[in-house]
Amino acid sequence: MMLELDPSLSVVCSSKIGNVGLLERENATILNASILSLARKTARAFCKAMKDLQLHCPLFLTQNDGTLTDAATAAELPIKTFASGPTNSLTGAAYLANLDRGMGNEEIAADTQILVMDIGGTTTDVCALLPSGFPRKAPNFVEVGGVRTAFSIPEVLSVGLGGGSLVRVDEALDTVAVGPDSVGHRLGSDALVFGGNIMTSTDIVVASGNADLGDASKVKHIPDTVLVKARDKIKRILERTIDDMKISDLPVTLLLVGGGSIVCAESLNGVAKCIIPPHHDSANAVGAAIAKVSGEIDVIEILENRDERAVVEAAKQQAIQAAIARGADKDDAKVVEVEKIPLQYVTNKAIRLVVKAVGKLSTANFEGNSVSDQSANTDWMSNDQEISNQQTGDQKASATPKDATLPASTKDLTPIQFDSYKPEVVNNVWYLSAIDLEFIATGTGVLGTGGGGPSYLQYLQCLHWLRSPESKGRMRVVAPEYMKDTDVCVFGSWYGAPSVSSERLPAGTEIMTAINYSVQLSKHSHFEAVIADEIGGGNGMSTFPTSSFYDIPVIDGDLMGRAYPTMEHGTPYVYGYPITPCTLADAKQNVGVVMNAESNSRVEGMLRSQCVNLGLKTAVAAVPLSCDIIKEYCIPNTVSQAWYIGRAVHQARRSKTDIVKSIFATSPGKLLYSGKIIDVKRDVSRGYTMGQCTIEPLTGDEIENISTTQSTDEQKEKRCIVIPFQNEFLYAASHLRARSGWRGHWISGIAIWTQSGCDRYGSTSFMDGG
Repeated sequence: MMLELDPSLSVVCSSKIGNVGLLERENATILNASILSLARKTARAFCKAMKDLQLHCPLFLTQNDGTLTDAATAAELPIKTFASGPTNSLTGAAYLANLDRGMGNEEIAADTQILVMDIGGTTTDVCALLPSGFPRKAPNFVEVGGVRTAFSIPEVLSVGLGGGSLVRVDEALDTVAVGPDSVGHRLGSDALVFGGNIMTSTDIVVASGNADLGDASKVKHIPDTVLVKARDKIKRILERTIDDMKISDLPVTLLLVGGGSIVCAESLNGVAKCIIPPHHDSANAVGAAIAKVSGEIDVIEILENRDERAVVEAAKQQAIQAAIARGADKDDAKVVEVEKIPLQYVTNKAIRLVVKAVGKLSTANFEGNSVSDQSANTDWMSNDQEISNQQTGDQKASATPKDATLPASTKDLTPIQFDSYKPEVVNNVWYLSAIDLEFIATGTGVLGTGGGGPSYLQYLQCLHWLRSPESKGRMRVVAPEYMKDTDVCVFGSWYGAPSVSSERLPAGTEIMTAINYSVQLSKHSHFEAVIADEIGGGNGMSTFPTSSFYDIPVIDGDLMGRAYPTMEHGTPYVYGYPITPCTLADAKQNVGVVMNAESNSRVEGMLRSQCVNLGLKTAVAAVPLSCDIIKEYCIPNTVSQAWYIGRAVHQARRSKTDIVKSIFATSPGKLLYSGKIIDVKRDVSRGYTMGQCTIEPLTGDEIENISTTQSTDEQKEKRCIVIPFQNEFLYAASHLRARSGWRGHWISGIAIWTQSGCDRYGSTSFMDGG
């Protein structure tokens, strides 16, 4: 309909960009639309150049995940290709160093971690290599310019340092700055050694005698003090980047590639060995040349009265055929990723299957094909006149002043001093800051035991309230003992299915609406505090906007100590205190009420039926209770516990130490199992997200330096673990694949994922017992 109104519009469907996670998927879609025009022009220019050169072959472009895609797909989904440069360099570096088939390079010690550093003209990209020789994957979300998005990409840190980085001297302050601005592709004309008038990092290297490039006589005038300070600045930038990308405290073996690698002329602290492979300056081209072709299918299947394994297997075969159709060798194509997403609001067990297969490029499939055949019947192709106009415009754009520079896409490396940070506590009242919220969000994610709703979405809402001028000084926490026994405490949390919560954004008023009606029905004229129903997940943070709205404190505690799927799990209700009258509200101001029930467990069933009717994304508020009851029956200090756990996780990430041990240092626990997720079965049933997660032991080339946590015997684990869940994890059961039957249960399992706390197929996971 939109195209009928205006054919010049570009319409991008978010379902083609990402999978689960509305916020991340929509952000990625917006970014895709913003670069769509440039992508189409680039693809057209490639095709025009190939036609002018009379190259009778198809055009492939590399994607962010290192696989190949055809030109038509790249022109319409540029968000999946925009970061392919670092990926190409990383895979090319592994190939040149003989690491693409596992750690086979004799120069590399077994007890080190490998980092690849690709220094180009504008940026330096760093990524960790796994023992398998593949780049370490980023989590389910990727932040681009501080915006959380969702696509598959290696975990790469880019900083604004390259061969073309500008060097600025401030004589008044006696300082020297390097980057992040760069002359980019104009290095050969703008740098001093090439006759230009702009001092770059390449000039510093040549003037220091560490490289023979251009005319060294043109940089003899640079003072030694400037050279020393510039080299020191470059060294500190590289060292800090390496520290940020280390995955453990083991010594680092650095694989250095890229045309700008000459700027790394000094020995770096923390680097045990630096290896420069042959043809290191061509690593990017090598990575693109060895990339595999991918094929992906995205279908909706109804599993009711069908064998799920047979349905998934059929989808796998379709994905393999899709890869072969795109040019993959039929003898090499294999499935690498399976995503099973249950559909909400249906009762026939419908799921969305996204399956990806990859294989080596087979040139036999393209005999007689050309880029013209590949781009036929596509709307991104244009006539030669348009390409000529574009080229003319590019030539005009290149005629810029010589002092113009290309801004670099960088990430601020100034670290937050987590170790020295202290919360603001005045007269026994804890006033929250943005750092506090970040710590608590991470901690509640751990305590969520797989549920409690998304912590990140609630974290964003809390930040909004914290930064609001009207809420200044209102978001605060107090310990239970500082409340009067006669004070009234209200409750308010999100209620529904977590799989729906990640796809349906709230209005932000649901919890307050439910509380208002709960207070009215219970005939209270006032209330002085709010406490979380469960500390786990987003519900552990849902009290903070409520605190700001009503200008009341949050009690440092909750009713569950983690996250549980039903209301009657709250400690006051276990000991007989009532839940009713209880209210339920949605984003459209629909309100449901349970006035009375024969038991607290009966209340849960009545609430769930209303919740299903309202779309499985609601807020619930139980009857308010006096603070003497809260003092006696709540789980105290769990907000503080979440803060300490979150800080421990951030500190472990910063110092590259064991995350699990760091958490145990603040909250006692025991590591029960380590492995990787191989299957997740889930369904929305009776108002809950239900299913099971299967984890299997890691193979030798998949262990990411976890020896600090586990002994050698523990790393030889043979059992699989199955974790059933009902919104949250229920228990863990061990299973030997060689036998049938279960071998025991571990209650209250908490899975912690090493990649920024996100679960995904094939990711390394740790399970702790609480």
